[in-house]
Amino acid sequence: MTDSQDTGTAASTAAEAAEAPEAPEAPAPAEAPAAPTDGNPVAPAPAGSRTAADVVTPEVAARLTRGVVGSGRTANHTPFTGEKLADLPESTPEDVATAFARARAAQERWARVPVRQRAAVLLRFHDLVLRRQAEVLDLIQLETGKTRLHAHEEVQAVAVAARHYGRKAPAYLAPKRHTGVVPTLTKVTELRHPRGVVGQIAPWNYPFELSIGDALPAFVAGNAVVMKPDTETALTALWAREQLIEAGLPEDVWQVVIGEGPVIGPEVVKHADYVSFTGSTRTGREVAQGAAARLVGVSLELGGKNAMLVLRDADLDKAAAGAVRGCFSSAGQLCISIERLYVHESVADDFLARFAARTKAMRLGNALAYGADMGSLAGERQLQAVVRHVEDAVAKGAELVAGGRARPDIGPFFHEPTILDGVQSPMAVCDEETFGPVVSVYRFRDEDEAVALANATPYGLNSSVWTKDGRRGRALAARLRTGTVNVNESYAAGYGSVQSPMGGMGDSGLGRRHGSEGILKYTEAQTVAHQRVMPLAPAFGMTDEKYARFMTRSLRAMKAFRLR
Repeated sequence: MTDSQDTGTAASTAAEAAEAPEAPEAPAPAEAPAAPTDGNPVAPAPAGSRTAADVVTPEVAARLTRGVVGSGRTANHTPFTGEKLADLPESTPEDVATAFARARAAQERWARVPVRQRAAVLLRFHDLVLRRQAEVLDLIQLETGKTRLHAHEEVQAVAVAARHYGRKAPAYLAPKRHTGVVPTLTKVTELRHPRGVVGQIAPWNYPFELSIGDALPAFVAGNAVVMKPDTETALTALWAREQLIEAGLPEDVWQVVIGEGPVIGPEVVKHADYVSFTGSTRTGREVAQGAAARLVGVSLELGGKNAMLVLRDADLDKAAAGAVRGCFSSAGQLCISIERLYVHESVADDFLARFAARTKAMRLGNALAYGADMGSLAGERQLQAVVRHVEDAVAKGAELVAGGRARPDIGPFFHEPTILDGVQSPMAVCDEETFGPVVSVYRFRDEDEAVALANATPYGLNSSVWTKDGRRGRALAARLRTGTVNVNESYAAGYGSVQSPMGGMGDSGLGRRHGSEGILKYTEAQTVAHQRVMPLAPAFGMTDEKYARFMTRSLRAMKAFRLR
């Protein structure tokens, strides 16, 4: 996953403007570039479509940013046009310290609330999100540039996580009895305590799911959270905060700080009792080093170069449709999206023809409505990375099967979904994470070769296998070195199954979200052992030798009775 898209502050922009001479009257805006006749079609905007100004009014921005600890000013922008969305508070290192002090005081009270009452907050939040989803869908689209259907994936993921931890948290966190060293004489209970204040650094690409979705288990476990969302997508996280407070979360339990990653991120790590980070592998290493220096825990979901394997017996139409979803959802700006596509040589040409036809038919669009198949990239940095990878590959001999160009006729950061064939080293796209709508197609002869090729990367986040034989697919999946593997789906089946852990191997990260690991990581385990009747030492007149014989017989008996 790529780094944050934080921009300069609105204050600095205003200062520059004040020093400049008075500008002449602005010329009439240039006409938008014409759409290429052979490019991806544009989804028509419905009549009466709303604009950014309709959605993010000054009143809405003021309401959502209420409570943000920030003494400066900055702004965020929409990728659809590049225009400013809202003025935002900007936090300083001192503001971060203040946020942690507030959160720490509130956390002590929150931790004393019974876990079932904390869980009930999540269930009420679940209902508010589904009832008011149109509001957050608008914000997600405006802040990320993705289509409405791809934005709805975030709503689904958050609702599933809220329901799961709202129902299961009491069981996950309940005291657990364990067999003691001497059964009946040693009574052992495992307790779970909140870590305190969790520092969370959330990315821009999935600003709803990867902010509140990761924070929900921390809250229900009794922690407070100080979150640094990406500046460009802060409104989405702040909307989630507003709903969760209405659902019953004490306001000070969730603090938000906003600012440039290199400035504010280390301050969050500096004060946190545990750190949750989603972002690039490079920045993740820095976060881990900062947390290690303070001996605090960390979970990291980082980059990926995810592979999809199409076996010779796959349903090619379903696989082609799955590849479109896997490669181009959210314009490929998804940590678990597919960037490497391995197809058995006997079906490769047939599959590629079907996949290319579907890709070329994808409708690009920027309306706040359903209907488009792919939206915009998040900003100039992402667009440049995509263009660099595509141009480098073509210059070094790769074949452009579909797409391959920017689409400024739709918006400043649009790029067509792109398929490359014949990719090989030293093309940059071969090994580097693109994090955009670009996929490279490779052919393989047998499944051993496919597994070796898929595993030939330092990353290990997600992979996908397509076959009509489910048993064969699951067996092959077990050989792939990734945290999740989807059989006959690209990423959604594994990610959406929240009772199971999700995370990366290798350079793709540490720790897991979802399931028991996704909540227990936010707790400290405590073992309470109550010894009864006799101590674990010579007693009742035993000599040391008699006690040693007694314990030897006891240990043999426990093994014979299959005690664990």
